[in-house]
Amino acid sequence: MPMILPMLLALAAAPQGVEPPPKPTAAKIAAAAPASSWATIAPEDLLVIDFADGQRGVIWLASALAPVHVANIRTIARSGWWRDGAIYRVQDNYVTQWGDPTNKKPPAAGIAVHPPAEYEWPASAHPIVANPYKDAYAAVTGFTADGWAVAGDGRSQWLPHCYGMVGVARDLAPDVGTGGDLYTVIGHAPRHLDRNIAVVGRVIDGMATFSARKRGTGGGLGLYENARDNVPIRRVAIASDLPAGERLSYQYLKPSAPEFARTLEARANRGLPFFTVPAGNADLCNLDVPVRKTPAG
Repeated sequence: MPMILPMLLALAAAPQGVEPPPKPTAAKIAAAAPASSWATIAPEDLLVIDFADGQRGVIWLASALAPVHVANIRTIARSGWWRDGAIYRVQDNYVTQWGDPTNKKPPAAGIAVHPPAEYEWPASAHPIVANPYKDAYAAVTGFTADGWAVAGDGRSQWLPHCYGMVGVARDLAPDVGTGGDLYTVIGHAPRHLDRNIAVVGRVIDGMATFSARKRGTGGGLGLYENARDNVPIRRVAIASDLPAGERLSYQYLKPSAPEFARTLEARANRGLPFFTVPAGNADLCNLDVPVRKTPAG
């Protein structure tokens, strides 16, 4: 009886019919984070792709994790090599690929034609903020200080093939690609590609530019069989090279910020009013580092 009485009194005192407040979403937590919790992405790490149909995609380049391939991509962009390039492959639930549709152009001048693989690196090279949730493909996952979700096994780390991640198309090994032909994941994360292809960045703006395209059918790989379906590239530029009036600026939520940990929990345990059963877990590919566009200058 002594245990039951306080419980009955508490129930009697509780307001009846009052629903608990909705749990804040990861997006709302990030939006409320103070300026000190955000860091600016270096403009030389922003690849801006404008297509002939007026659409634009912005890619954040992982320069610290794939430095040689990213250096190649910057050189290719600045050389104008992509001027006659196009999106020429859109495979449903897999990837959108762009570059040289003919596969015959010589490489851009000044690039490393045979770069290192850059598929993985020692775990000690980039300390991480640990991901508290279990990943299906990697024993150790987390987030680098500069905003990249990484997978690992305790000895090595690598960038995962999550939705919106950008990789370097290649031929059969030992070829690792130069960066002239790139793709982005537009479907369920093909994590079996991890450590088999160089991942060099992430689409952070204009994802529909790549994902909402007509699907191809050629070769069982989503290639456009008719060249008229190719989506021509109008311009590719590094954001730091754009004229002052066209400059872009983006920030990422620092993984060290307390709000970042709260976004992870919010994604793993989504709450009322919609979710009645929290999952208690989240795959690494469901834990995007929040990015926001900010005024340039």
